[in-house]
Amino acid sequence: MNVSGDFKDVVIPHLPAAHRLARWLTRNRDDAQDIVQEASLRAFRHFHQFQGGDAHAWFLTIVRNTCYGWDRKHRRGNRTEPVDWMLEGEPQDQDGRDPEELLLQRADSRLVGQAIAALPTRFRSVFVLRELEGLTYAEIAEALRMPIGTVMSSLSRARDHFRRTIRP
Repeated sequence: MNVSGDFKDVVIPHLPAAHRLARWLTRNRDDAQDIVQEASLRAFRHFHQFQGGDAHAWFLTIVRNTCYGWDRKHRRGNRTEPVDWMLEGEPQDQDGRDPEELLLQRADSRLVGQAIAALPTRFRSVFVLRELEGLTYAEIAEALRMPIGTVMSSLSRARDHFRRTIRP
């Protein structure tokens, strides 16, 4: 078996999710790109240890750990960027939709982005993995190396915090 071919099949499809997770955790586009690159190198170096299973959770675990290591190593104060990056890649073609509808949709997207960014880091990672990446509780528990009960309670607290932020 060609390891690099297997690596491409296992890891490359999850790069977009890795970028999203790193952006949410770091709240900085440049740092997120560096982190995903470093995480990809770590995944490649340790690919021989991957024994099958959920590649999505395995790779996002590496990304998350890399984010936390990066944060400890590069503490630079609050280098957050506006959450407008959430809107990047949205179709600009209006498809005949009402401009007011598009404006309201963008305002909602910004509000959601700000609410997610306001979550404490320990809750944000669980929330992003469940609500944005669609991981199951078991996959999140594996990715974050925490008991499934902790995942469930953290997600509940994250959702409560999110709701309070959206509807003060």
